[in-house]
Formats: sequence, structure tokens, C-alpha cells
Amino acid sequence: MSSGRGLWRADAARIVPLAWPVFAGQVAMVLFATVDTIFVARYSATDLAALAVGAAAYITVFIGLMGVVLAVGPIVGQLYGARRHEAAGEQLHQAVWLAIGLSLLGCTLLAFPQPFIALSRASPEVEAKLRGHLLALACALPAGLLFAAYRGFNIAVSKPRAVMVLQLGALAIKVPLAALFVYGAGPLPALGVVGCGVSTAIAMWCVVAIAWQVMRRGDFYAPFAIFGAGLRPPNWPALAAQIKLGVPMGGSVLIEVTGFASMAFFISRFGATPVAGHQIAANLVSLLFMVPMALGNATSTLAAQSVGAGALVDARRVAWHGIELAALVALALGTVVFFARGGVVRLYTHDEVIVAAALPLLAWVALFHFVDAMQITAAFALRAWRIATVPLVIYATSIWGLGVAGGYTVAFNLPGWVPEALHGARGFWVMSTAGLGTAAAGLVLFLAWVLHRQRQSDASATAPAG
Repeated sequence: MSSGRGLWRADAARIVPLAWPVFAGQVAMVLFATVDTIFVARYSATDLAALAVGAAAYITVFIGLMGVVLAVGPIVGQLYGARRHEAAGEQLHQAVWLAIGLSLLGCTLLAFPQPFIALSRASPEVEAKLRGHLLALACALPAGLLFAAYRGFNIAVSKPRAVMVLQLGALAIKVPLAALFVYGAGPLPALGVVGCGVSTAIAMWCVVAIAWQVMRRGDFYAPFAIFGAGLRPPNWPALAAQIKLGVPMGGSVLIEVTGFASMAFFISRFGATPVAGHQIAANLVSLLFMVPMALGNATSTLAAQSVGAGALVDARRVAWHGIELAALVALALGTVVFFARGGVVRLYTHDEVIVAAALPLLAWVALFHFVDAMQITAAFALRAWRIATVPLVIYATSIWGLGVAGGYTVAFNLPGWVPEALHGARGFWVMSTAGLGTAAAGLVLFLAWVLHRQRQSDASATAPAG
């Protein structure tokens, strides 16, 4: 027993140093949305409604595409564990090509956002602001995907601090620019929600330029032979490997994000106040989510490196310990937020009408965050073995099936007998929690089955011949 506790502590001591820079960097990225929410909430309710729908639309497009690009991480992690550095560098070049290709698709969706507008049934006033906001974000998307390639590569080779520093730098650029463009100054007019998108685009392209210089000049990257004759031509087998893993990874992320983001589209039909309250609750949950996502990233990195090195026992153990650590931390954080929710909401706004709309939603945060932590860490652990197709099926049935479809049924009282307390935004949150819980159970059980099969295979391989 003491040996087991010792191994747990040892694995936690390996996970945390890799996780905290990922957490800090991702919080910086989420604070992009937080800064936008705070500035726009003090600007106008109409702009805040446009921000809620616009943020959901951008996240839907960007996160799904980013999930495909991030397939470079597990592949590079295994190559790095096997000490195949030049092959790992080749994968980064292919991730850049993948990011460029996906940018064409993503920018088109953001520049012509009619499906999102139709889904949200935005008023003409909100629609005009929404279009401008998404057009500005279309300019930010290619930079975001290129940075995702940099991020996935660096985390896979245990350099998360290199990512964190640039993400914090991006936030430092973003904050003053957002204030400038949202409120205006001197001859520069106030752009409101559109200014949020403009500031994001400028900040992200600045960071991509810095990232390129960091990798070009850093001694750590020399063994990977990344630079030489410029961007290498597409390597179709390498690209195929990334796409084979990245498409189900991106699909899983897309389902998870759209399951959450779709609430903003549907809740907007209840009016500006409910969707504003939802935006505050959603932003808080997104901030909390950065903790288990960071732990999942670190867990996946260590497990993938161990798989590449052939240390499968170590890989299996660190995967389970990562899930346990994420669950414990999530339980603690969710409980704190539950009891402090009144003060937390008032950090966003002093409008008591919006506060009243947000508070009932935050009552679900503790449970929502716990199951969210379980599902994301299990999904990351499976990616260390390049397993992403079955998780995609689990996400589709639980999050889209139970969460989105069930949320719509309950929130709009389609059967006619749903209790009034579950009508509206609260119904979406209840069913979204149920969907995430189902996904968490499915992913953990599937991981347990995969690792059990591996242990059986290892035992068969080492058994003496009869």
C-alpha cells in the first residue's frame, strides 16, 4: 500500500511540473474571452449578446480545427520518447501544412456566418455586430492554428514553458488593445464587440512571429532539424498519420465544444438577459476547465513518451494516476466555486438582473466541472496510444445525444410535462452535465478495457513457452 502511495506521489510530481505551465498558458488564452466579456459587459447588453453568440461560433470552428492540428502532439511524443528527433521535427512541418489547409475552411465559415446567425435567431441589431466580430476573428484563425502546431510540438517534447511564455505575452498584448478598440480613444472610434476580434487578431499574429524566432534560435530545437531550406514540402505518409489521428481528435473536441457552445445559440432565443447570464457561467466553467485539461495534457505527454520508449507499465500507471489527480483537484475547485458563487458572479458584473440570471446556473458548476475533468483526462490518456475513434463515438452519443438533444427537449419543454424550474437556460445546463457524466463514464471504462487488454498481451508475450 505504501509503495502504491509512493508511486502515486512520484507520478504526481512528474505530472504537475508539466501541467502548471500548460494551465497558466491556457488560462491566458481563456482570459482573452474573459477580458472581452468584462469590457463588452460594461459597454452594452447588445454587444454582450453578440459576443456570446460570436464566441460560441468562433470556438466551434477554431477548437475543432485545432484538435486536428494537435494530433502532432501524441505522434511527436512517441517519437521523442524513442529518441527519433529528426522524425519529430518532420512532423512539425506537416502540422504547419495541416494548419494552413484548415485555415481556408475555417476562415470561410467565419466570413460567411449565416448558419450561426440562423441558429441563434439574432435580432438585426445583434446580427450586424456579430458579423463584424466574426470577420475580425477570421483574420485571427490562421495564426491560432499555426500556434497550435507550435504548442502541440513543444508540449510533446516536455517544453510547456516555451508555450506558456508566449501565451502570457499574447494576453499582455491583447488587454490594452481590447480596451482601445472596444471603447475607442481620440480619433479611434469605439468598435464595441468588433474591437474584441480586431485585438485578438493582432495579438495572435504577433505571437506567431515570436514563436518562429524562438524555435529558429533556440539550441534545444537543433536536434530536430526543423530549419534549413524553409518549409518542407508535404510528406503524404506523415500527413496521413496526423489526419488519421487528428480527424477523430478534432471531431471529439468539436462535439465537446459544440455541445457546450450550442447552449449560447439556443439560450439567446430567450432574450439578451438569459444569454448574458449564461455567458458569465460559461466563461467561469471554461476557466475551471483549464486545470484538468492541463493535467490531461501532461498525463498524455508522459504516457506517450513512455509508449515510445517501450515502457508500457509506466505508461499505464501514469495514465491512471493522472485521472485520479484531475478528479481530486476538480472536486476541490468545484466545491469552492459552489459556495463562493455569489461573489464570483459579481466580479463580472454589478447588474443585478444579469447576476440573478447567472446564479442558478453556477449551482451546477461543481458537478459539471468534476465530470468534465474525468472525461477530458481519460480522453487525453487514450490519445497517448493514438486512440481517438471510439472516444469520438462516445462523445457523439453522450454529448450530442443526451446533452444537446436532451437539453433542447427539457429547456423548451417539448414533451409538455418538464418542471418549470428546468425551463430555459437551467435545463440546458442540467442535461449538459448529464451528457458529460455519461461521456466520462464511457471513456474511463474504455480506457480500463484498453489497458487490461495490453496487460494481458504483455503477460502472454513474457510467459514461458509450454
